[in-house]
Amino acid sequence: MNRHLIAATTLALSCAAAVASASAEMRPVVVELFTSQGCSSCPPADAVLAELAPRKDVLALGFHVDYWDSLGWKDPLSTPGATGRQNEYAAQFGRHEVYTPQIVVDGQRQAVGSNRNAVMQAIAQSDATADTSVAFAADGRSVAIGDGTGQGKVLVIRYIRSRTTQVQRGENAGRTAVDVNGVESFRTAGEWTGRKMEFPIDPVDADHGLAVVVQGADGRILGAAALSTAQS
Repeated sequence: MNRHLIAATTLALSCAAAVASASAEMRPVVVELFTSQGCSSCPPADAVLAELAPRKDVLALGFHVDYWDSLGWKDPLSTPGATGRQNEYAAQFGRHEVYTPQIVVDGQRQAVGSNRNAVMQAIAQSDATADTSVAFAADGRSVAIGDGTGQGKVLVIRYIRSRTTQVQRGENAGRTAVDVNGVESFRTAGEWTGRKMEFPIDPVDADHGLAVVVQGADGRILGAAALSTAQS
């Protein structure tokens, strides 16, 4: 093979790689904060999540655990499901206990939620190439998951974009808690097996948001998208 043919072949391969890279669909990096209004170490982590929430390349979600509720203040956003999800991550990471504030990035990396540098580094290191697409219908009443490789559960997550609470008791008594993208409910809508699927969803309430996340058994995020209403 002469050098001109080698050069032409190399150029063609480079162009093909560039086209493939350009056509690869990207998704937001999913950042989950496990927090509680009853935890005195959590407000700085809540501030980190609030900083991330406006970013288009990030899906920031606040999961409020319920194991702080018996220590003086019941967090109005806390749910047993949030605690269960954090326990699943603990098992995945080989941890014997859970803690707040904890941030999990793309289901693969974890950091102390108040450690802004560690959180930003974990986001920067994430590969946000989507294994499948997640698209909402124009009327916001259905969502479609595209073709792809792999399989995972489809999570439907509903959250309130901003909530202000005057904390009356507990470690944060007297403080005003401002929670951004606080998760109010989430459920598994089905299993994605690499083939297209579509299902209906209820409309998003005012000042709320809805996220659909496809997550593999190893915790890896395969696809994600969010839909939210304008804040009043």
